[in-house]
Amino acid sequence: MIRFITNHGNIDIELDFDKAPDTAANFEQYAKDGFYNGTIFHRVIPGFMIQGGGMESGMKEKDTREPIANEADNGLKNARGTIAMARTSDPHSATSQFFINLVDNDALNPGGADSYGYAVFGKVTSGMNVVDAIAKVPTEKRPPHANVPTEAITIQSVEILPEKSKEAKRK
Repeated sequence: MIRFITNHGNIDIELDFDKAPDTAANFEQYAKDGFYNGTIFHRVIPGFMIQGGGMESGMKEKDTREPIANEADNGLKNARGTIAMARTSDPHSATSQFFINLVDNDALNPGGADSYGYAVFGKVTSGMNVVDAIAKVPTEKRPPHANVPTEAITIQSVEILPEKSKEAKRK
């Protein structure tokens, strides 16, 4: 479990190491390294998604590790509340940036608008109200970027939370 402590509230994310092992491990390592501390949600599109994990205030892009292979064909769908890797038009270009789906985004699944799809690797387990609040922040264009929040939405820090046992998850 990963907890983002943002200036809008906390967002808890459960990673799916069974279906997206490399992607979940990549994300977790960035979190453990403190990479996400001080980054912003730099792209917000209501009715679609919120994106973060690669920019600091002022839209300054952070240096990342090498890209990972796309694990989108893992059976997980880009549904409301899931977290997926952001990437360029190159399907195997994901590094640190991620997005949280605000709605079911079927076009982002393999075979949708992009045949490779976008790799889902977890879901929000608490704090979807925070995600929805972030989606309501006004945005503007800051060329070459669009849909940039007019106020900084910052991931202040990240906590790695202990996993709940399978027994506790069933209750």
